[in-house]
Amino acid sequence: MVLRYFIGIVVGFIAAMHVQAQTWPTRPVRLIVPFQVGGATDIAARMLAQKLSDTWGQSVVVENRGGAGGGVGASEVARATPDGYTLLFPSGSVLTANQHVYKKMTYDPDKDFSPITNVVSGPQVLVVPINSPHKTIKELLDAARQQPGVLTFGSAGIGSQVHLAAENFVFTAKVDAVHVPYKGESPALAGLVGGETSFMLANLAGAMSYIQSGRLRALGVTSAQSVAQLPDVPPVARTLPGFENAGWFGLVAPAGTPREVIDKVYRDTRRALDDTQMRARFYAQGMVTVGNTPEEMARAIKEESARWAVVVRDRKITVQ
Repeated sequence: MVLRYFIGIVVGFIAAMHVQAQTWPTRPVRLIVPFQVGGATDIAARMLAQKLSDTWGQSVVVENRGGAGGGVGASEVARATPDGYTLLFPSGSVLTANQHVYKKMTYDPDKDFSPITNVVSGPQVLVVPINSPHKTIKELLDAARQQPGVLTFGSAGIGSQVHLAAENFVFTAKVDAVHVPYKGESPALAGLVGGETSFMLANLAGAMSYIQSGRLRALGVTSAQSVAQLPDVPPVARTLPGFENAGWFGLVAPAGTPREVIDKVYRDTRRALDDTQMRARFYAQGMVTVGNTPEEMARAIKEESARWAVVVRDRKITVQ
């Protein structure tokens, strides 16, 4: 009798979760972007949010919560009710590098989130102000070697994806340059345009409008090959053999979110990414759709975190 009662409870719970997944969402979904408006993370999130809003018949509302290299927004989602109505759209560094950079954190990348999918990936682009005297990567590196510690590079904040890309570049080139953190990629790009810094390794999606409008000069891309959006811009690897760096943006939910909801978000996101028009829109921004499974995303995060741990240690990147 007791066993039958217990089985009834379990079956009822499973049935309830199945119904929840079928009906979810019944109200607007918050999509937290842990960086300011205008950067590549924000651009990608808003493109996906519109598509998912159409699919679900509920608004997917993008909310920007910048600060602490993405930590402010990540912490808010980590504390949110795990019901699928609050999701995080982080750049990769929020889940793979911050734990190596920040001595004190208000979230745990390994325990506080359930991976859903890597949405898009794309290279960074090495850019300088349009009036910069440096016309090539070699000229920039020669200047850095002749004047150690004089050139500066901006980023979206300490530990951000573009910060780590630049640190990787400086580390590989064996030059000395000074990091200038901003509160987001968009302010960092504006600062570069205004001559506040010497160069930046920006996400291609964030920098494209500045390059196309003639406010920034692109010297190289961090992909192994040239990209179609900037066909005349060479890979950094032609000057620094073997150098390659990519950024990515994904979806995660608070830990404990029902698996049925995780799977639904994954399936609907994957369907959105398979849409020809969506893929074309992301491609125009220099991003390639990914759409891996939650399990594949979890493995990729673990592997990338181990790689960034080495760079962070060797470059002595730390925030107390």
